[in-house]
Amino acid sequence: MAIHYLDEIEKTATKPWNIMEMCGGQTHSLVKNGLLGLLPKNVRMIHGPGCPVCVTPISLIDKAVSLMEKGIIMCSFGDMVRVPGSTKSLLDAKAEGGDLRILYSPLEAVKIAEQNPDKEVVFFAVGFETTAPSNALSVVHAQKLGLKNFSLLVSHVLAIPAMESILDDELCNIQAFLGPGHVCTIMGLIDYRPLAEQYQIPIVIAGFEPVDLLRAIYHTVSQLEKGEYKVENCYERLVKEEGNTRAKEVVNHIFEIGDQEWRGMGIIPNSGMVMKEQFWMFDASRKFDIETSQPKLQSNCIVGEILRGLKKPFECPEFAKGCNPTHPHGAPMVSSEGACAAYYHYSR
Repeated sequence: MAIHYLDEIEKTATKPWNIMEMCGGQTHSLVKNGLLGLLPKNVRMIHGPGCPVCVTPISLIDKAVSLMEKGIIMCSFGDMVRVPGSTKSLLDAKAEGGDLRILYSPLEAVKIAEQNPDKEVVFFAVGFETTAPSNALSVVHAQKLGLKNFSLLVSHVLAIPAMESILDDELCNIQAFLGPGHVCTIMGLIDYRPLAEQYQIPIVIAGFEPVDLLRAIYHTVSQLEKGEYKVENCYERLVKEEGNTRAKEVVNHIFEIGDQEWRGMGIIPNSGMVMKEQFWMFDASRKFDIETSQPKLQSNCIVGEILRGLKKPFECPEFAKGCNPTHPHGAPMVSSEGACAAYYHYSR
């Protein structure tokens, strides 16, 4: 089946096309499975800012480190712990005596708070719309249990405003998107249709297996060649038009839309989820007095250009030299969905 789609892409693509995949999991699958080298030369895949760990700003990591240094129990998914802040990562703070718990679910952090009533417990809630329901649900559970010692350090980002920001960039050369399959599983397709119409750009929702990606790329190229710009769903087994309505309900109960800072990309208006005022007692940024200095990216890290699709990881002068998984300069080198990590492990 994969060979069939490769043949069809080869037959269909008569012009050069630039397609951005909007999910770090898709990037890893493209690189790991060698698909970039199998596609025709005139079909160029460009990697977008779809890695939630990669786009979490340095300032939030600095806040998490500061909380650990205050004696607070910090809970996080494992892919966040080695991401560099201004001076140290969560793992560095743990090595210095901080209490860091690596979890698989924010509900585990609620349980830890329940078991440690004399300690403050914070869960580092990062991610796109995909992880927002479980993080929102943890607040619902904490409220039901009457917990006063549980909160979230929130860095939730939204896919569509990031896509708009990329398209509005004067250097943008993107002609189509592979839509993020997991995000659309939650949010559905409805909100993507005005984007495709406004920018006259195809958006094809893709999965993560090689056949999923090649099928979506074929449908994208077909649209481009015909001059069409519509939203197509090539991940039908999980993505429905309306998305997951129950998940969206719990998210909208806890969060509302707000401005959000993205690592290397600055503040994008209305691109994040912030906690509603009635739940501020569960918002670590408001609950604790956290003072951090103005963070700066390493001068030789081009993470912003990589996340906006302007450059590939191997175009960074420090790639696989000064910057590697052991000594990363930026989040994309250590995140499990980071483009730099994908190229380092599978395509050097």
